Amino acid sequence: MPIGGFVISFHPEDKEKVLARLGEESTLEVHGVDDKGNIVAVVDTPTSDEMDAIVHQLEKTETILNVGLAYLHAEDEIDGILKGEIKPKGFFGGRRSKKSD
Repeated sequence: MPIGGFVISFHPEDKEKVLARLGEESTLEVHGVDDKGNIVAVVDTPTSDEMDAIVHQLEKTETILNVGLAYLHAEDEIDGILKGEIKPKGFFGGRRSKKSD
């Protein structure tokens, strides 16, 4: 289960709208907000693909300027990938190799 720490940036005047939008995400928890336009949040999802989808949706939100990854812990998922139990589609927009195993 990957856990990611993010800094989400926004215009200070959009603070309430951004907090309302983040409140729609059941896997996201806000840990801090400042008056300069920064939110510290943690996203805890079953897979990195689900985390990737949430981040991309947040990035499309008009009132959110940036969603920056500050920390990622995915050790248990990595174990599953190495064992062949999990096959991720991609990771935070990264490109996957086209060569076959």
